[in-house]
Amino acid sequence: MSSDPSMAPDLEQEQKSHRDVVSFVRRGERLTQGRQNAWDRLSPFYVIDPPRGHRDTLPAEGIRLDPAEVFGRKAELVVEVGSGTGENIVAAALAHPERDHLGAEVYLPGLAQTLSRVERSGSPQNLRMLPLDAQGALPAMLAEGSIDQLWVYFADPWPKQRHHKRRLINPPFLDAVLPLLADGASFRLATDWAQYAHHMRMQLDPRPELTLQHPEGPRPEGRSSDPIPANIPHTGWAPRFEGRVKTGFESKGQAAGRLIWDLAYTRVPRHLG
Repeated sequence: MSSDPSMAPDLEQEQKSHRDVVSFVRRGERLTQGRQNAWDRLSPFYVIDPPRGHRDTLPAEGIRLDPAEVFGRKAELVVEVGSGTGENIVAAALAHPERDHLGAEVYLPGLAQTLSRVERSGSPQNLRMLPLDAQGALPAMLAEGSIDQLWVYFADPWPKQRHHKRRLINPPFLDAVLPLLADGASFRLATDWAQYAHHMRMQLDPRPELTLQHPEGPRPEGRSSDPIPANIPHTGWAPRFEGRVKTGFESKGQAAGRLIWDLAYTRVPRHLG
């Protein structure tokens, strides 16, 4: 998902509709010929395309997703929300053939570019894409406790105060996805915006379902070109996750002089009985 606030939504169109608040904006979805060709060749295998519900980013009622059926085996399931153009999830699928990887991404050109990347990388079989709104689709389609790792990297920070309700890491999203995490599952996040990093800590730290993996982890070192909140926690930050490749969004943030803030939580085991 984009962390670039310059990619602003068409708010006039948003105001004309009465949809639920979502953290993404579907922009123009025309594909280049090359991406269209990749889509036509590869989407039947790699893209899960269920019947739609009342929005084209939601599944029809009653549609379920069985990862063992989709992937033809039972394996650790990694879900990346906002997989963008697939830089990270394709690399992860290649590096870890023993795991299954599901990317949720609503932006069609990003999905098509992911498929092109898949083809250039040798067409790993342990990857699927879901072109739906993760907040609405994942809890509708996946069983409780079915996700072993959940990744959210460089989500749109929505920096303006009036847009904070659109930030992905907010109670509606957490209420939807935290029950899907298996006991002991990892929830990993990263952002290049200090204000959003602080927002995530304020939303995630109090959740009883989660515990910090690095409670004594220091905050990133160095100066940042964006304002760092005075009350941002000094500890609790994760080291860079070695399983996260450096994507274009991260490179752009660093080039702009911003620090990278990593977080890692563990899903607290459910009470027995």
